[in-house]
Amino acid sequence: MNQPLAYIHPEAKIANNVVIEPFSTIHKNVVIKEGTWIGSNVTIMEGARIGRNCKVFPGAVIAAVPQDLKFAGEETTVEIGDRTGIRECVTVNRGTIDRHKTVVGDDCLLMAYVHIAHDCVIGERSILANSVQVAGHVMVGEYAFIGGMSAVHQFVKIGAHAMSSGGSLVRKDVPPFVRAAREPLGYSGINSIGLRRRGYSNEKINEIQEIYRMIYLSGMNNTTALDQIEITMNPSRERDEILRFMHSSERGIMKGFDQ
Repeated sequence: MNQPLAYIHPEAKIANNVVIEPFSTIHKNVVIKEGTWIGSNVTIMEGARIGRNCKVFPGAVIAAVPQDLKFAGEETTVEIGDRTGIRECVTVNRGTIDRHKTVVGDDCLLMAYVHIAHDCVIGERSILANSVQVAGHVMVGEYAFIGGMSAVHQFVKIGAHAMSSGGSLVRKDVPPFVRAAREPLGYSGINSIGLRRRGYSNEKINEIQEIYRMIYLSGMNNTTALDQIEITMNPSRERDEILRFMHSSERGIMKGFDQ
């Protein structure tokens, strides 16, 4: 159901049961799939790909060109997964020549005033609380939670199931399964409550806790700690994910509080 007071470019591809409220603008080269609701005063610009059963609230701007002076008008996209909520005044910018797209996965929640810059990838079921500001090229794993008013530096990686406190300045990579807090941002234990909510057993949580005890609390440097984890701990999906994340970090891993 499209309101007559909304503007929809004739080349936009809108599924039949999408609802577009008055005073919203849909540009050309836009795809919006079934069941999605577009609130009033939303602007969806060229290159947007919005999935099924999403909700986009008033004031949001999806697929504006990147705030990157190197952007030369290349054809890029924003891809929003199914069932994702985009609250008031959220902005999600298109990609650049680096990745050619900005991606927000399925079942995410971007609370009011969140900004997602160019070439970011936000994993499925992640939650970015009010006014989180994410710079370009950031990678966020699935089920991550970023507290309100946080700022994430460009090229940072935040691992799956990680949780950072409100007001965080995220300058270094945040490994999977951990809690991050204080200033400067550092290790504050593992995200055990979130993991239990997602069905992780006590045995698996204890395994993750032991891995991070070796990394952050044993007094070993990261290289030695990772070697010891590989030698002494049996392979598992969680162990291997942590090791891959640590070995692939380019910006460096956040420190512990006493480091």
